[in-house]
Amino acid sequence: MPSSALRLLMWAGILCTATAFTAERAAAEALLVIEAESGKVLYSQNAGYPWYPASVTKLMTAYVTLRAVKEGRITLDQPLTVSANAVAQAPVKMGFGAGTQVTVDNALKMLMVKSANDIAVVLAEGVGGSIENFADQMNANARRLGMVQSSFVNPNGLPADDQISSARDLAILARALIREFPEYDYYWHLPGIRMGKMVQRNYNSLLGRYPGADGMKTGFICASGFNLVASATRDGRRLIAVVLGAPSSAGRALKAAQLLERGFNSSTGLNWLMPALATVETVEPVSAAPPNLRDDMCGSHRKRAATEDEEEIAPTNFGPDSPYGVFVSSLHAPKTKGNLLQDANMGEPVLVYTGTKPPAPGAAAESKKPAKKKAAAAKPAAAGKEGATSDAPAAGDEPAPKPKPKKPAAKPTLLTPTSVPATSQQTSQMR
Repeated sequence: MPSSALRLLMWAGILCTATAFTAERAAAEALLVIEAESGKVLYSQNAGYPWYPASVTKLMTAYVTLRAVKEGRITLDQPLTVSANAVAQAPVKMGFGAGTQVTVDNALKMLMVKSANDIAVVLAEGVGGSIENFADQMNANARRLGMVQSSFVNPNGLPADDQISSARDLAILARALIREFPEYDYYWHLPGIRMGKMVQRNYNSLLGRYPGADGMKTGFICASGFNLVASATRDGRRLIAVVLGAPSSAGRALKAAQLLERGFNSSTGLNWLMPALATVETVEPVSAAPPNLRDDMCGSHRKRAATEDEEEIAPTNFGPDSPYGVFVSSLHAPKTKGNLLQDANMGEPVLVYTGTKPPAPGAAAESKKPAKKKAAAAKPAAAGKEGATSDAPAAGDEPAPKPKPKKPAAKPTLLTPTSVPATSQQTSQMR
């Protein structure tokens, strides 16, 4: 048999299995991959089912914000003020105090990398005046874009019965972001952010690992499972993959990589094996209630709560030398605590800061002075009370690692730098 025929038969077998880890998981996932330029659907599974978007909601928050910038209603260097409402949001968040000012540009970077729920509210109030008015703008833009299954009540994706979208609608949104705001494309693939001694890596683990990956946003709440809207470009061809309801953070990345790999190989003589699919707008919406995956994701049967760094072993349906195979290998590469970004080849994190001016060179290392640290130390009791339930997977989005225990101090005024974890709430004292 000619080698070309053998390759086609091999790919036919792969297409039957590459998009599902197990048959049991298939019914609890929504999958979609499209071409960014044409909107052509390359693969679809449950893409028309409604779903809780979780932090993928923040793509719409960014869309509404960038439209306001483009229309001249705000500017990227305009300072926005953190309100008490923003402070009250559940983690994950930056943890700035009320009255802190953050520019629109820095807020967008914090939103897209750390998925900060408080910063989403800062943007919403800065652009719309209130969460309610901003939600109206989110819904108006959704209708204009043809996102017929989407409704938004908050800018961060924290649990709400009426916060609904679908793989179909999220692909439409991602495509609009890419096509309408090419000058702001860097927001979708920032490797990480740095503020003082805090470094936060992007939750999208395809970035820096999967060849060509260049966006966009992750999300997780117990009801939705692990969600991801991902984009990648090869040879000038950009694809968008949507994964909703994956069982883990590694699982959603692996699934997205499979979808992207399938899409990039769809123009290699395999088209005659694939069903004829139209554009993403023609995906049929399904009238149903969103699935609630709370028991699967956060039920008592789990040995530990679902977290963003959770890994899952999945079959490799592509060769070890393929882009997908290389990506899978990179997920299992050894990591060191202080070198996460470099290990992932993601590049240097970008500087973010409060106020309107970046800190002077060398100021970052001195941003946590003992005198100010004492003031910050007065906050944990209140913060712990506020976050007692919101830190749980059921309420939090993109769960943060457990903080390290504080080291005992000889005097109340002498706190060590490790007394506040790198991923815990940061205060407005950081410059």
